[in-house]
Amino acid sequence: MDVSIQQIHELIRQGEGISTEFKTCRNKINRDVYETVCAFLNRHGGTILLGIQDDGTVQGIEQDAVTQIKKDFVTAINNPLKLTPPTYLSVDVVELDGKSLLRIYVPESSQVHRCNGRIYDRNEDGDLDITDHTTLVAHLYQRKQATFSENKVYPWIQVEDLRPELIEKCRRYVRINRDNHPWADMDDLQLLKSAQLYQENPVTRENGVTLAGVMLFAPDLLILKVCPAHRTDLILRKVNVDRYDDRDLVRTNLIESYDRILAFVQKHLPDPFYLEGIERRSLRDAIFREVASNILIHREYSSGVPARLIIEYGQVTTWNANRPHGFGVLNPDNFAPYPKNPVIGAFFREIDRADELGSGMRKMMMYGKKYGGADPQLIEGDLFRMIISVPEFGENPSNTLGREPAAVSSGPESGPESGPESGPESIFKRIIKELLIGARSKSELAAALGQRSVSGKLNERIREMLADGLIAQTIPDKPTSRLQKYCLTEKGRKCLEKR
Repeated sequence: MDVSIQQIHELIRQGEGISTEFKTCRNKINRDVYETVCAFLNRHGGTILLGIQDDGTVQGIEQDAVTQIKKDFVTAINNPLKLTPPTYLSVDVVELDGKSLLRIYVPESSQVHRCNGRIYDRNEDGDLDITDHTTLVAHLYQRKQATFSENKVYPWIQVEDLRPELIEKCRRYVRINRDNHPWADMDDLQLLKSAQLYQENPVTRENGVTLAGVMLFAPDLLILKVCPAHRTDLILRKVNVDRYDDRDLVRTNLIESYDRILAFVQKHLPDPFYLEGIERRSLRDAIFREVASNILIHREYSSGVPARLIIEYGQVTTWNANRPHGFGVLNPDNFAPYPKNPVIGAFFREIDRADELGSGMRKMMMYGKKYGGADPQLIEGDLFRMIISVPEFGENPSNTLGREPAAVSSGPESGPESGPESGPESIFKRIIKELLIGARSKSELAAALGQRSVSGKLNERIREMLADGLIAQTIPDKPTSRLQKYCLTEKGRKCLEKR
């Protein structure tokens, strides 16, 4: 989460409290920083400022020590021997009055965390070790279960009741991003436990799959048995505004729900050509990747309200059930991200279906106006709503994106293929990078290359890449199908990294 110098000054002025902590850390990280991280995770989250004395004096961190302190911190909080369960937190460098500070934002967690085997809670401006206070520990567990419905344990649902092929699919996702990812060598039960999708009920001591695990991996009938109101209603409403022009009622697991949301968006929303520097970027996919993950990650699944995404003329509106932490339109300048379903959110980030907490919203705001001409609106309440302006088919992409027509490709004679970057290597890279976003048809790849239609050169390159095993067809049994698309293989991804 971005933060301004003014906000840092305000935190220092207010002093330490239940959600703010100062640590000196002149040339190395204090050991009690991790106790504070644990306490913030267990309570309501907070901000830790390294380089500040207890009285608010800005001492700063020695310049030579900043990088090592960041490295030591990230290593420690991902070490289960230090913090259990491990977590991911970002560390931001802030320059204040000519001195370097480190800022750590800690969101509230849906889990009970331990630091060095001890449980800490936040009490005013201190970290309280409650490990030996049985009543306080029980209350902490009960509060987490009540606040975060994703942690509800179903002892009658075990790993064999889930879809093993879906778990394996996610195992392949994490291998693509990290060859040595710990999930790669875990069996299904170990993976579920590592992702906090299989837990113990703190009251009955029974073990089972959590609501989060059910929503991610259970067969559809089991999902609807546990969460009968679960559905995401995707609607296109432009011509027949009283009903709809197209509709997809999604009542399946969250992983496949994500793919269907994006497929519906790609089917019905334009993707004007846009250059960011010298790279082509799909503004549509960048925005609606965040929209899709937001609908699924931040939904309150104990509610009976279904989620909706409605594509209308000039805008897309979404809403989903929410447990609000405020009301009204969110201001990106002072917005503090709050994880509604941290376990589901963390899992989506591991399989590269979501960005880090807060960064997705920044990306949506950054690209939203370029795509549709107006800033997206995010409205917090019992229903969380998003309103995103979108261009329409038939509009001039240069006008939609606020660019001069010369900056937008006008066809194969003036597009990227005809310039100095038109060799096989350039086409190879651009095809691979486009497929990193998701499966694409030949016509979509042609548009990404700035062509009005599929060229012979593109056809030739696709055949070569298929022969080399760098890409694969989504419908291999019907090579000439009009629905045929191409996806990136693991060999293709590694080849891009090498190049």
